[in-house]
Amino acid sequence: MNKLQPTLKQLKRFPKPVALPSTYLNARVIKDHFKRQMFAENEVTTRALKFIARNTALPPRARLEAQVQLTSMPNYTRFTQVRDRCVDSGRGKGILSDFRLCRARKGLLTGVTKGQW
Repeated sequence: MNKLQPTLKQLKRFPKPVALPSTYLNARVIKDHFKRQMFAENEVTTRALKFIARNTALPPRARLEAQVQLTSMPNYTRFTQVRDRCVDSGRGKGILSDFRLCRARKGLLTGVTKGQW
């Protein structure tokens, strides 16, 4: 496994420096980590704009401007872009959110089983 300390690094495909996670690294993990960082940075702004856009007591002009600002924000600032990934392998499917691992189905985590019905 490639274990690295978190560092800020300017990668060509991202518009801002990315703090590399200390878990397993591959391109998908780095991209997902970047999206998590951008969402965290813009969460307060997004929530404020959503509140303004949905508040019917405000004038329509202010609501429309808030909606335009929301739609002009980049896609990577939205929570729907974030994907749960296994911290051990970087896999994006079959993740148990309590453990952030994908190996429960194969029986590699003692005492942990996924629900089957």
